[in-house]
Amino acid sequence: MIHPVKTNDAFLADVKQAKEEPERLHMWWLGQSGFLVQWKGEHLLLDPYLSDSLTRKYADTDKPHVRMTERVVAPERLDFIDVVSSSHNHTDHLDKDTILPLLKANPGMVILVSRANKELAANRLQLPPERLMGIALDQPVRAGSFLFYAIPSAHEVLEYDASNNSVYIGLVVKAGPWTFYHPGDTVRYPGMAEQLHRWHIDLAILPINGRDPDRGVAGNLSGAEAAQLACDIRAKLAVPCHYEMFEFNSATPEEFIRAAEELSQPFRVLKCGERLSL
Repeated sequence: MIHPVKTNDAFLADVKQAKEEPERLHMWWLGQSGFLVQWKGEHLLLDPYLSDSLTRKYADTDKPHVRMTERVVAPERLDFIDVVSSSHNHTDHLDKDTILPLLKANPGMVILVSRANKELAANRLQLPPERLMGIALDQPVRAGSFLFYAIPSAHEVLEYDASNNSVYIGLVVKAGPWTFYHPGDTVRYPGMAEQLHRWHIDLAILPINGRDPDRGVAGNLSGAEAAQLACDIRAKLAVPCHYEMFEFNSATPEEFIRAAEELSQPFRVLKCGERLSL
């Protein structure tokens, strides 16, 4: 089992300490595609998975979700969250056992989902749909100090509802002078980089676990593809994610590192529970 750099009290102490530098953007990897973002004392959670719901669900199946990395912190201890987002409805990106304890600890927390997924997410969380904030393509929304833009993600194909809302979304988030991109799960599709050229991306957070049909689940960018995408969108810094959570659906960052170095693409490989400050 992989031990995060910081967990529980030590992790929370690091989050508190980061507030002493309010002009910097702080970000912690929580495992899989989950990140905690802090900007001027406000906090955003991106696709958090802080439970063992999938391990329990698939324990007696041919697709066991054996956890590789210990949990950083229990969701109920994060009693300072302003916004939580979900890029799509797969449980490691929309986890009831994570979001409901968060909501109990943060009754006013904004829950941001694609407009296409609002009804399903509300049903899963047993909340009225109006309790969730839906985001549509080319219709930015603001929550606190965070401004969100949605662009399509393809997991593994582009999917839209009857109103042309994307089922899988990536978020471009602006926080003060900083702009970062979190696609959730995605592969590259035609025109993706060109869409992202609308923004000057300081940080691109990209999945690297790749695609293997034998896993029986939808795939993502490979390490090399993630590095190339980061380069093509002119990201100032790239951070890999979506690995070292489940044994059957993981990767190592070596391919990403090699490709990024060959492309002269700046990058940072985080350990779970580690902070990145811009």
